Amino acid sequence: QAVFPLFVQDLLRDLQEFLKNSQEKEGPVCLDGADPPCKRLRLEHKEEGAEELNHNGAIPQLPSAGNTGNTGNTALENSAGRVCNVCLGILQEFCEADFVKKVCQKVNSADYQFTSFVFSVSLPPQLSVRERAAWLGVKQQMRNLGLPLAKDDIVQLKEAYKWIIHPQLAEELGVPADGKSLFEVSVVFAHPETDEECHFLATACPDCFKPAKNKQSVFTRMAVIKALERIKEEDFLKHFPCPPSSPKKLCDALEIQCNNGAVFVAGRYNKYSRNLPQTPWIIDGERKLESSVEELISEHLMAEFKADSFNFSSSGREDVDVRTLGNGRPFAMELVNPRRIHFSAEEMKRLQQAINDSSDKIQVRDLQLVTRSAIGRMKEGEEEKTKTYSALIWTDKAIQREDIAFLDDIKELRLEQKTPLRVLHRRPLAVRCRLIHSMSSEYIDQHHFRLRLRTQAGTYIKEFVHGDFGRTKPNIGSLLNRTADILELDVESVDVDWPPTLAD
Repeated sequence: QAVFPLFVQDLLRDLQEFLKNSQEKEGPVCLDGADPPCKRLRLEHKEEGAEELNHNGAIPQLPSAGNTGNTGNTALENSAGRVCNVCLGILQEFCEADFVKKVCQKVNSADYQFTSFVFSVSLPPQLSVRERAAWLGVKQQMRNLGLPLAKDDIVQLKEAYKWIIHPQLAEELGVPADGKSLFEVSVVFAHPETDEECHFLATACPDCFKPAKNKQSVFTRMAVIKALERIKEEDFLKHFPCPPSSPKKLCDALEIQCNNGAVFVAGRYNKYSRNLPQTPWIIDGERKLESSVEELISEHLMAEFKADSFNFSSSGREDVDVRTLGNGRPFAMELVNPRRIHFSAEEMKRLQQAINDSSDKIQVRDLQLVTRSAIGRMKEGEEEKTKTYSALIWTDKAIQREDIAFLDDIKELRLEQKTPLRVLHRRPLAVRCRLIHSMSSEYIDQHHFRLRLRTQAGTYIKEFVHGDFGRTKPNIGSLLNRTADILELDVESVDVDWPPTLAD
């Protein structure tokens, strides 16, 4: 592995030294090293075999070990302007310092916060076809020399490229390469000149190439690799030259991209307006209300984290005309590809205050950074926990205090609720069984009273009051034997113990 980062001149020198040492020894040669594992090769002087290797392009002729004057430069001059028929120039031009600097300039100009990086590379799919052709050619020549060669004995071009470029990127960026890093630097290569070289595989292995909505071409790298694993060697060699033909042009580095893993922020929000939806209210492309809870919070988070986009989720949701009071409703926001990821507790407090100062319609508390897995606790509570509501109720017939007193004694009232008419356009028709754990009433006047309810999560409170044309049974109207309707509704408590409460 240590050989790969060498420049061409140094690599040629080391190969010459290796051959010189091999000629001075008899018997097998062992290249010691734990990674990659030691491979024992029997070097035999077979003039005919050597000529055949050179003819097939698998192993280029090197200058003799004893003549090391200007041979390195001569070899380089002879290969000048020629594009490798296997790597399509990846290991020729895109391992040099100039390209590494170009990648690092792109990273630095993007202004990301990161302490390590992972490097990924997207190679043209046809390069895998050329790799297979080269491997088959080398395997045949080694077989002619009486030396076995397994597929695992060959370092994949993608791995070789990473071995070369990792230390250079790490040195230039000043941070280590780490396969588990959330910050990714990626390079996408293309080689239009040879794009059609993998098309023969579609005839040999049609099952491997199925159209996908989000793919411009069926000839993806993974599809090509899958086909190469299935096709027989003799069938492959009928359709593709071995060794591959020499291309005229180098690969193009189409894109150099940076991406930070998502950051997750959680907290609780209170909503004090009866004219504010939780998420943007847009019907047929027309916005109905100017803002939403989601937008009032995300505006500040997006600006501070410098993210590309976000995904908002919460423990349930309230209607546009329902307030959320008490300790608030738990929410979480995924910030996609953030440039800034490190925030101290004090900075998060200032960010929370900025959100609260920006609007009198909402307030946020317990704002904090969390992990992706922690959000699962919020979703678990969405259906399993209880919620407490306060409803202002109107009745068509006059009531006295004693008419509603019995509601206080009802415990664990079981409801059967058909999907409400108001949400039937977006929810499947079903009958849901829900529990009203307890109720307490407060008499106001002959046509109004306030009802506090502790319910199972997912209970439709409005429908429990007015009955939804008999779709919720029983309901307050049927219990009081009169028509009832709900005038106001507040969420007073969402009993989900998440996220952790922070000290003021």
